[in-house]
Amino acid sequence: MKKTFVGIVLGLMLSTQLFAVNLNTASVEELSALKGIGKSTAEKIITHRKEHKFSSIEDVMQVKGIGQKKFDSIKKDLSV
Repeated sequence: MKKTFVGIVLGLMLSTQLFAVNLNTASVEELSALKGIGKSTAEKIITHRKEHKFSSIEDVMQVKGIGQKKFDSIKKDLSV
């Protein structure tokens, strides 16, 4: 029973990592799938990363239209 529980927890942790959207490589479609991020904001993210590589997920708040509140709602789904 304990091994099963540990396996489930590890599986959930890995699946979260596997499905995180990488800010430096994601397409407009992948970024648009994030809660509160539309096509326009996704395009702003891509434009921003052409000149400024994201070194942390917090850097996405440098993109116009993404403030602390929106960041808080999507940060679990982001990676760099």
